[in-house]
Formats: sequence, C-alpha cells, structure tokens
Amino acid sequence: MERVTSLLHFPSAVNEKAARTVAAGVVVLTALTLATGWLWMSLVLAVGFALRVAAGPRFSPLGRLAAQVVAPRLGEPRMVSGSPKRFAQGVGLAVTAGASVAWALGAPVVATVLLAVLLVFAALEAGLGFCAGCWAYGHLIRLGVVGDDACVECADISLRRREPSNV
Repeated sequence: MERVTSLLHFPSAVNEKAARTVAAGVVVLTALTLATGWLWMSLVLAVGFALRVAAGPRFSPLGRLAAQVVAPRLGEPRMVSGSPKRFAQGVGLAVTAGASVAWALGAPVVATVLLAVLLVFAALEAGLGFCAGCWAYGHLIRLGVVGDDACVECADISLRRREPSNV
C-alpha cells in the first residue's frame, strides 16, 4: 500500500508554465472533440485529468510533454502551489466525466455544453494565466472549507507575484 501511495503523489509545487501548457493541450483536444463531434473523446480527456489528479504529470502523456519538453523551453520555471492546481484538475475531471456520462446516455447536447465550458476555462488558463479552479480554491480557503496551510498565496492574493502572462 505504501508503494501505491508513493506513486500517487501530487507535487506540492508545480511549474506554472507547465500547467498553462497542459491547459493549452486541453484546449486543443477539447476544440478537436467539439469540431469533429467525436464526443467519445471526452473519455480521453477524463482519463488525462484523472491521471493528473492522481499523480501530477507523472503518468499523464500531456502532463509529461508539458513538464519535460515544452515548459523547459519557455525559460525559468515559475513555481506555484500544487494544491490549487490539483483542485483545478479535479474540476476538469468532474466536467469531462460528466460529459462522458452524458454522451454514453445519449445526451450529446449536455456533453457538448460541458465541453464548451471546459474549453472556455482551459483557454483562460492557457492564454491569460487565469486558473478558475485556483480562484475557487482560494475562496474555499477564505470560507474555511480548506485549510489555509495548503496554499498561503491562495489565501492572501497580495502575496502573488505579478509577472507577464506569456506562457
């Protein structure tokens, strides 16, 4: 059991550039899914989110590509707390799992709407560096739902460093 626990570990800090690169990959895959009508690809997206929730980029092909190939070519890493990013991946998992279930139950409109919402929020993360899941996580800290020791930056927005939004 200890071995499984060590494999399923989300990093306490993640490279913001890698996270935004993953979001760009999600944008591409989601746009492809919507453009082609291949709603079954919501399952592929859900598996990717599940892998990233469980272990960060370790087992996710998109996560590994972002963290090991693309992000290092974008300059020095910008490290941010991992907890909000994991929460955001969990939200992505919930949305894509919902889209997959809707597709499987013959409700393509519901699946399409869920994927369109995912597309918007993934594009905000990739293009502008705005992580809606991280923003919601910060509010959960302020409401006392999540302990503030998980992400000090989230609890106090004034602690966040301002940097250009280039990926």
